[in-house]
Amino acid sequence: MNVQSEELKWEEFLVETLQMDYSSLEVQQFIQTIPIHSVPVQQAISIYETVRDSFLYDPYHLDLRPEFLKASVVVSKNRAWCVEKALLACACFRVFGFPARLGFGIVQNHIGVEKLKIYLKRDEIVFHGYVEVYVDGKWSKCTPAFDPRICKLSGVPLLEWDGREDSLFQPYVGNSQFMEYLHFYGEFADIPFELMHAEMKAYYPDLFENPIHTKAFSFYF
Repeated sequence: MNVQSEELKWEEFLVETLQMDYSSLEVQQFIQTIPIHSVPVQQAISIYETVRDSFLYDPYHLDLRPEFLKASVVVSKNRAWCVEKALLACACFRVFGFPARLGFGIVQNHIGVEKLKIYLKRDEIVFHGYVEVYVDGKWSKCTPAFDPRICKLSGVPLLEWDGREDSLFQPYVGNSQFMEYLHFYGEFADIPFELMHAEMKAYYPDLFENPIHTKAFSFYF
């Protein structure tokens, strides 16, 4: 395959979208906080760690509205849930020339989610977000959701990524089960809003029928 056709192959995973609005002033300012490296894999790791560590993971305030689920909106926050962090990371990877796409799955967290289950009324966390990045000739999954503070509070080790091998949530912490992947929806060039809304409505009908907008928990769609 020649260079031109290879570039066309990955083009949809490099372009700016309405959700990954990386030319916005807000995202450009955030990009300035990412350390620069000359080695591609080190640069990819730097992007992952900056997004992972810059926002406190917060699954208690979920906004599925397209006008608010944008990279430029995420960077204005101090807290973000997994889809927001994956979206921003994906946008940043593209800025640095790494083809990147969003991945989604259904997971079950076995540690520290009793409060969240009260609101979701389910054990499953639907449409958990991660990122798949093309680095040094191969695709690799990374999960920039849990920041150092939340890991310390939860008693789980910080999830590292070497830029090459998949780095999904740890299945076990010691002898205790931590994160279980139940289903993978696959990878997408952008947020599949129609699918996300349909799946969340199927699993969390009460949130759609009786939306909650409180300081402790909020859900917008």
